[in-house]
Amino acid sequence: MTTLVIILIVLMAVMGAPVFVVLSSFAIVGFYLSDIQFAALIVDIYSKFSNNPVLYTIPIFTFAGYILAESKASVRIVNFSQALFGWLPGGLAIVSLVACAFFTAFTGASGVTIIALGGLLYPALVKEHYQEKFSLGLLTSSGSLGLLFFPSLPIIIYGVVSETSITQLFAAGLIPGIFLIVILSIYSIFVAKRAHLSKTPFSLRELVRTARQAKWELFIPVILIVGIFGGFVTLGEIASITVAYALIVEVLIHKDIRLGYIPTIMHQSMVLVGGIFIIFGSALALTTYMIDAEIPLITLNYIQAHISSKIVFLIALNIFLLIVGCIMDIYSALVVVVPLIVPIAMSYEINPVHLGIIFLTNLEIGYSTPPVGMNLFISCIRFDKSVITLYRAAVPFILILLIGLLVITYVPELSLWLIERFGIK
Repeated sequence: MTTLVIILIVLMAVMGAPVFVVLSSFAIVGFYLSDIQFAALIVDIYSKFSNNPVLYTIPIFTFAGYILAESKASVRIVNFSQALFGWLPGGLAIVSLVACAFFTAFTGASGVTIIALGGLLYPALVKEHYQEKFSLGLLTSSGSLGLLFFPSLPIIIYGVVSETSITQLFAAGLIPGIFLIVILSIYSIFVAKRAHLSKTPFSLRELVRTARQAKWELFIPVILIVGIFGGFVTLGEIASITVAYALIVEVLIHKDIRLGYIPTIMHQSMVLVGGIFIIFGSALALTTYMIDAEIPLITLNYIQAHISSKIVFLIALNIFLLIVGCIMDIYSALVVVVPLIVPIAMSYEINPVHLGIIFLTNLEIGYSTPPVGMNLFISCIRFDKSVITLYRAAVPFILILLIGLLVITYVPELSLWLIERFGIK
């Protein structure tokens, strides 16, 4: 009977059942086989939600991200970035990378970036004579490019699940995140030079003009970095300040958003948060069962018996996480997989903060990796292209990001230098 139930759950997953239903079903089966009362499951989930002082920042940061996405902040950021980088070969492509990273940092890997910026950047890239294949691949891979930057929701969740300092994780993600943008920018410059694309002459007047227009949005990262890393405010306080600041800027200063439209934006953002929390709760249930069943310990013993080298373990870990990133929602992957790999990685003396950056970089790449990377299907809908076209377009960018992943994996100083240099706790 148990085997039949498990087969039924797998069939449900294959047929497209919601992720939280599949995770919850496996958890219930596990608890049933272990003769543990289901009430213990509910109590455990409730305690982990209610006793965590960080989770409440997720809906606040998400609301701030949606406010920015619904306003014309994207246009102002793109115009400023174009004035700043447009004179470079591949300037508009670099602008796309920077703008997408900025918005993904606030909205998480939810597809909002591709939807919000795709309609603005894709026609502009085509108009500047970038090849359609390059433009599609660039925007698809950029849809998750800001996951390593503050205040990324996946970093917060990783910190909660792994019990790692979130402040250290934000500091650790800064240099690797910039590094990924740089190597993609180098590729964009190469493509632009090979195609002899025109450049926008640098104009100090245009730079000043666009900076004035975008100054309020450009000040947000300054508030976040100074507030958190300066030790002036807590994560919860900076989340509230960010929302208040975004509302003042977009509603009262720029007047891009009508006051009466705020409840709609709030509703849209909380639908996303609700989905995240449902997945989070069901994944926590499955994690609780796996810990009770000592699955992490069994897995650790098996891996240590077959893999003795730290380098080989990291290679295997990256392959595993890339597969996870392709087939699982990022929030499910964080809650289900992190408790499994953290103790194993620590046995190989891998810093949990460095592990977090490796983990999130893998999931970032997995979002654009065929056959089922989520960004591929979002781009397919947004740009009205076949999924096969998106597969082909994404391959060069995936290969470049994989090179970046190898560097991030085997050069831990990229992730840990800021923490060690400034003694961030």
